[in-house]
Amino acid sequence: MPPMTNRDSKTVVLGVTGASGAMFARRTLQMLEADGRVGKIHLIVSGAGLKVLREEMDLDFSRAAAIPAALAAGPAPKTEYLLDSDIGASVASGSYRVDGMVIIPCSTGCLAQVAHGISSTLIERSADVCLKEGRKLILAVRDTPFSRVHLRNMLEAQEAGAEIFPIIPSFYHRPKTLDDLVTQFCCRLLANLGLEQPQQFRWTGGRPSKGTAGTETP
Repeated sequence: MPPMTNRDSKTVVLGVTGASGAMFARRTLQMLEADGRVGKIHLIVSGAGLKVLREEMDLDFSRAAAIPAALAAGPAPKTEYLLDSDIGASVASGSYRVDGMVIIPCSTGCLAQVAHGISSTLIERSADVCLKEGRKLILAVRDTPFSRVHLRNMLEAQEAGAEIFPIIPSFYHRPKTLDDLVTQFCCRLLANLGLEQPQQFRWTGGRPSKGTAGTETP
C-alpha cells in the first residue's frame, strides 16, 4: 500500500471475544499492521477471548504488553493493547476519533450486549460509541446453529447500524490451504471497512485459472 500522511491514516479498533476463530483475529491484525493506510490499531481482548487464544494458538499472555506481537506473530508497532476492563480508555469516548471497529470473532454474548446497548466492558462500550457516532462497526459473529434469540439480536444490532459479518469462509476461489480460507475472509471483511486488500480474490464470472487461489483475478 502507498504511504500516507499521519493526518490521512486511519485508526481502527479491533475487539477479540471468546468465540472460536483465533486465526481470523490474528490474520486481521496482521493485515491491519501491514496496511499503509492504517496508522493506529487499538486492540482489546476479552477475558474469554484470551482463553480461546491460549487454547487455539498456544499463545503466552503472561505480559499484557506482549499480547499484540504474540497475536500478530511478529512486530506490531501500530497496535496499542487496551484492557477490556479499562472503561476510561480513549476509545470509550465519542470525542476520540476512530474510523471503525471490528469484533472478530464476535461471540453471541457480545452480540447480545451490543444489540441492547449494554456497555459493561471496553469492547462493548467501544462498539456502542461507534453506533452512536455513526461509525462503521463490523461484527464477525462465530457460532452455529443460531437460535431465534441470536437471530433477533443480529437484527437488532443491524438496525442500530452494525454490519453483521458472520465467519463463513468461501470456496469459489479454490483455496488450497486453511490460510487461503482465512485470508480471503479477512480480505472481504477489511474491504467492508473501506480497506480493500490487493491479495483478495474477486469473482469475475468464470472459473479461476490454475494457481490463482488466494489471489485476485487477472
